[in-house]
Amino acid sequence: MPSRAELLNEAESLAPSNPVQAEALFKEVLQSPDNQFAHVEEREREIRHQETALVKLGELYRDQNNAKGVAAVITLSRSFVSSAAKAKTAKLIRTLLDCFTPIPNSQQIQIDVLLENIQWAKREKRIFLKHSLETRLVGLQLETSQYRPALALIDTLLTELKRLDDKMILTEVHLLESRVYRGLGNLAKAKAALTSARTAANAIYCPPHLQARLDLQSGILHAEDKDYTTAYSYFFETFENMSTQDDPGALGALKYMLLCKVMLNLPEDVTSLLSIKLALKYAQLRDVESMRAVARAHQKRNLADFEKALKDYQQELSSDPTIRTHLSALYDTLLEGNLLRIVEPYSVIEVEYVAQQVGQGRQAVETKLSQMILDKVFHGVLDQGRGCLIVFDEPEADNSYGAAIDTLEQVGKVVDSLYAKTVKIA
Repeated sequence: MPSRAELLNEAESLAPSNPVQAEALFKEVLQSPDNQFAHVEEREREIRHQETALVKLGELYRDQNNAKGVAAVITLSRSFVSSAAKAKTAKLIRTLLDCFTPIPNSQQIQIDVLLENIQWAKREKRIFLKHSLETRLVGLQLETSQYRPALALIDTLLTELKRLDDKMILTEVHLLESRVYRGLGNLAKAKAALTSARTAANAIYCPPHLQARLDLQSGILHAEDKDYTTAYSYFFETFENMSTQDDPGALGALKYMLLCKVMLNLPEDVTSLLSIKLALKYAQLRDVESMRAVARAHQKRNLADFEKALKDYQQELSSDPTIRTHLSALYDTLLEGNLLRIVEPYSVIEVEYVAQQVGQGRQAVETKLSQMILDKVFHGVLDQGRGCLIVFDEPEADNSYGAAIDTLEQVGKVVDSLYAKTVKIA
């Protein structure tokens, strides 16, 4: 009978060409260890072969996009790690959980697996593994926009982590808390959570990948405050950090840098930014080309080109909520600028004509013009009966009332002063 090492080697060689046979061999390696291994070293070697087989079987299912298969391997792994060192157990389960990452639409299965394993870790009193799994679960809940359950779990986690004083996981959880609050639109609490994350990170050695994520969140929150200059500096730090580690997140940071240039009305800087050494390898990617198209449209102040870019690169520009939000604001600014340019020379102009000029529907243009009048971008009124916009000259400020009020205030002060003096004399 072939040894486990031989079965493992054969299974690995068959995995690319005959996955079904490789799966059967990996499962054969995973059969319960025989009692014939008298020596501890030999027993440990066989267990190592089985742990390798678990990881390889998980990777085999990952390559087949078989999320249920990966879930079954994780459940199976618990019988092999019950007597293993706790640190080793956590590493094996985390490695197997990583197999879910490239599998599309596997979030719900991952959540179910995590909930099951969290309960197992509680029963086994593996506290650090439980915290690690709960942190991953919060990340998945954030990904699937389950903000309320994520916040509830974060509150529990923070209470336990502060008691244990585990600064590393505490930093990660505060960072996740900041991202959840940002998803809910509560920027004040998002900033407070990020400050807590940075405070915890300052007390330990912060790994580069975690520092990059902190900088990225800082940039996102500054961008929400329209402080694009500061946001750009944080995104640049993130991009440099992630690029040196070959982190796929570097592309997202580069897109945010380009977005900041566009939002700062510096679209011409996009080309020069893409010529720096670190950015060259991303310059021809479709994600980067989408931002280049937006920059060109913004530079020309051309609403039609902007809409074409949004349509042609819908996936690249709409999948990220940060980019989607800021481009929506930029679209409004461009539309407003185009409308002002068209109506400025006229005192009366047909709404239908304005709509044709900007290539928008009449109803949308009418709504936008109403909003601009209310925001006092220009002075005018919509005559819906005639279908016209009547534009007024900007009224001159009448300072008479203000001057009269100032005079009355001064007279009041004089009267109060005279009254005080009469009281003293009396």
